[in-house]
Amino acid sequence: MSALALATDRTTMSEPVSGGSHEHRTVSRVTGILEYVARAERSVRLADIVSELEAPRSSIHGLVHGLVSTGYLRVAEDGRYTLGPAISALLMRQSPLDQHVRSAMEALNLEFDETVALVTIAGDSIVNTDVIESSKAVRYNPTIGARRPLYPTSAGKCFLAYAPASYRDKYLERNFSSPSRRAAIRAELEKVLADGFAFNGGDTLPDLRAVSAPVFDGQSVSAVITVAGPTSRFLDKLDIIVHATRDAAARASKPPR
Repeated sequence: MSALALATDRTTMSEPVSGGSHEHRTVSRVTGILEYVARAERSVRLADIVSELEAPRSSIHGLVHGLVSTGYLRVAEDGRYTLGPAISALLMRQSPLDQHVRSAMEALNLEFDETVALVTIAGDSIVNTDVIESSKAVRYNPTIGARRPLYPTSAGKCFLAYAPASYRDKYLERNFSSPSRRAAIRAELEKVLADGFAFNGGDTLPDLRAVSAPVFDGQSVSAVITVAGPTSRFLDKLDIIVHATRDAAARASKPPR
């Protein structure tokens, strides 16, 4: 198990792109949607976007749906749209990290010498936006920017637990056909909500253990801090890691404005 055969799976998805006005028009519409929503002082309706871009509603509806599914737009209960968390994931790769968050991560890494990751949500995926790796030869070494499924990662469990019920229900219906399985996951997420942290007990990789806690921006979860490493080093100090991770995430959180 080198640099921990706990390394995340790396899957590359690509599709051929050909030249032509159709592809250029699609790109223009996608960027136009994002720019319009970014400029808006409040959430916008689909009709507002259609009017702004002067394009067929059917075309815009499909693009907006795609941007929601990949996390670049967020849709509220009333059907209005705002920028989604995937935008933040992109910007965080280029912008200085919030010092409170980085300091909290560094303190965890220093205390346990395990890998500490900052994770955000993008559609039905999680994305690592910052990582401080353990100095040990056997360690968890996640890839910054790579997408992974929300469930059953510990970070994804945090996002699902604190997500609006409507999103959580739709996610479970899309991904789990068994009603009993959905009920079991809901019970697990209720425990995450009650405890303030989520645990990965080998759910994604056999010898990986991870603890995650939510970082709040006001009332909403803006990111998740995760501490991860091999089972052999987690078993005896799991409770200590849990308390330290929750405390670190609380210090990194911003109170309601």
